Amino acid sequence: MPQAYPAEFRQRAVELARQGAQPVARIAADLGIAQSCLRRWVKQADIDRGHRPGLTTEEHQELVRLRCANRVLEMENHILRQAAAFFARENVLPK
Repeated sequence: MPQAYPAEFRQRAVELARQGAQPVARIAADLGIAQSCLRRWVKQADIDRGHRPGLTTEEHQELVRLRCANRVLEMENHILRQAAAFFARENVLPK
């Protein structure tokens, strides 16, 4: 997994890129990050501000949390179905 950068670092990098004093490639090289990484940060910042369509950071985090919760609920439901089938067989078959 790529290294996570602090939020302040990302915010400052986006501000530098938006100023337009230097090309994005130069800013990225000076900061020691990939050019595509900086472009992605700028794009996500535009989405978060409402200037571009797409999932905001908060919506993405909620989506990840809900998918995880859904996976847990599906596993629990599967286990309960298996347990119900097991106990139904126990009650039907003679011992």
